[in-house]
Amino acid sequence: MNSKQIKFLTAIFGAGAVVAMGALVVASNSTSAAEPLIPGPVTTSEVTTGETITETVVPEAPATSAATPDITTTPTSAEPG
Repeated sequence: MNSKQIKFLTAIFGAGAVVAMGALVVASNSTSAAEPLIPGPVTTSEVTTGETITETVVPEAPATSAATPDITTTPTSAEPG
């Protein structure tokens, strides 16, 4: 066999593969056009919230004091210039 015959046979084989893939695509698309199945009954259990009760006493004063920065510079004038 010479190289032209090998190229011809591989081209035939490739074309056949393309045709086969096209046939599979057409076959798979035609089956998806059917009516969808209706789902069966769904069993559910009773819903529970898992609620818990926690009683706490609100503190009268916050646990930490307000943060104040240590300023070491003197204030400047707000006037321009």
